[in-house]
Amino acid sequence: MTRIGIFGGSFNPIHNGHIALAKAVLEQCGLDEIWLMVSPQNPLKRYDSDLLDDSLRFEMAQKALEGVKGVKACDYEFRLPKPSYTWNTLQHLAEDYPDRQFVLLIGGDNWAHFQRWRHWKDILWHHDVIVYPRDTYPGTIDVPLLPVSSTEIRQRVKSGKSIHGLVPEGIIPLVEQYYR
Repeated sequence: MTRIGIFGGSFNPIHNGHIALAKAVLEQCGLDEIWLMVSPQNPLKRYDSDLLDDSLRFEMAQKALEGVKGVKACDYEFRLPKPSYTWNTLQHLAEDYPDRQFVLLIGGDNWAHFQRWRHWKDILWHHDVIVYPRDTYPGTIDVPLLPVSSTEIRQRVKSGKSIHGLVPEGIIPLVEQYYR
């Protein structure tokens, strides 16, 4: 059975850390693909006034992942009810793709609060979960983490600083245009 890693997030914007993490997990964890699930609304995050339009974040993610084997941007949640609950997404994916097994990728910071997630026990019962380290939170796998954040990128663009090396070269013009 094909194993697909679901790596959800706002990707506001996607950056080299996201891509390096996805590639490392793909190599280490026996997955066939990783889908970067661009989320329209995270129910556990406060409203983010800097959240770029869904279609623009998806456009940047698609472009950033061109040529990255086994990793693709996914807008699947855009068609689901909001807010985007992971259990709801996983249920719909299982119905639409019965020949695939979906594995959840989450950061150690989210894992520390996983009991706050809607239907967290059901997620654990029906799906494997891969936890990657994040900030001071440990993970279940050892992957290199790049010291970059979407917040930092947005701040750098607003202050006119370079973002070279933080995001793929091909999306620098889009990031600068959309977050200026």
